[in-house]
Amino acid sequence: MIKFVDLEAQYSSIKNDIDNAIGKVLESTNFILGENVREFENEFASFCNEKYSVGVNSGTSALHLALLAKGVGKGDEVVTTANTFIATCEAISYAGAISRLIDIEPDTYNMDPKKLEKAVTARTKAIIPVHLYGQPANIKEIMEIAKKHNIAVIEDACQAHGAEHHGKKVPVSGIGCFSFYPGKNLGAYGEGGMIVSNDREFDEKLRAYRDHGQTKKNVHKYIGYNYRLEEVQAAILRVKLRHLAKWTDMRRKNALLYNEMLEGCDIATPVEKKYNKHVYHLYVVRAKNRQRLAEHLSSREIQTGVHYPTPIHLQEAYSHLGYKKGGFPVAEQYADEILSLPMFPELTEEQISHVSKSIRDFLK
Repeated sequence: MIKFVDLEAQYSSIKNDIDNAIGKVLESTNFILGENVREFENEFASFCNEKYSVGVNSGTSALHLALLAKGVGKGDEVVTTANTFIATCEAISYAGAISRLIDIEPDTYNMDPKKLEKAVTARTKAIIPVHLYGQPANIKEIMEIAKKHNIAVIEDACQAHGAEHHGKKVPVSGIGCFSFYPGKNLGAYGEGGMIVSNDREFDEKLRAYRDHGQTKKNVHKYIGYNYRLEEVQAAILRVKLRHLAKWTDMRRKNALLYNEMLEGCDIATPVEKKYNKHVYHLYVVRAKNRQRLAEHLSSREIQTGVHYPTPIHLQEAYSHLGYKKGGFPVAEQYADEILSLPMFPELTEEQISHVSKSIRDFLK
């Protein structure tokens, strides 16, 4: 069986360091907002070439608090993409705001800047571009529009740890939200998230919001949340962060092998923009007969996934937004065609060859 993601292989390669890190936390009996959280925040901020990082309990919580700290609230509008995991819009809803959706670029599957300005209204308070599958959205063009209208940009970088746009690691805009869900390029052994920024006041507000609104013990300036990152997860992430650059190189090498082995097939492979460094959280292809292809690969013991089968505007949970089928044609078409192939650093050339040959056999 070729797994879609092989977390066991990754754990085996760093087992001793992980076990020692967890053991030290257990011995310390300090489980919430301790030394490991503080050090991981500093290390991850440095990794992103930014000043501040605030650890929280999930990528969803990171997006939620970033919106609140930017003053987004009831009745405001936030523009994002129809092609994303539902957590992006859930965070907007948690803040009391309304999601304004736009369609995607045909080649990157990310927010289309050409459609952005038409979605901006007097009530628009923020834009959340999503760096889907590990490739940054066109932040440069998005920021130009945001500055013109004095709108905050909050990058959903939950799938894009270490990705680069015009030579700069995300977040390019100065605010980025990351997820450390176990399957992510930098994954915890549970839940975790981070908000990265270069704004001290914003950072201080986030730190209060994540810990019941406290600015110091028993002094509650805001109505806050219990969104704290746990010490055990921070200790695990500190170990893994040391390997992330190497793992990213391995992912990119694997993507290149897929590209070479699938060249000439009647299947659309990922397009990496010249100004981006894609970190391939997912390797997503498009096929007209996606379901049959997935079943064929499964018969050859190859696991696949679909990210994501239903655009946000067609989810029942967001039917109240009033969008109809046909409103975002690119996102809708691709939702029927996308298929995520196995992708993880430890994937071997032999495994990639087997997946690629199986796809070629199906297409014959």
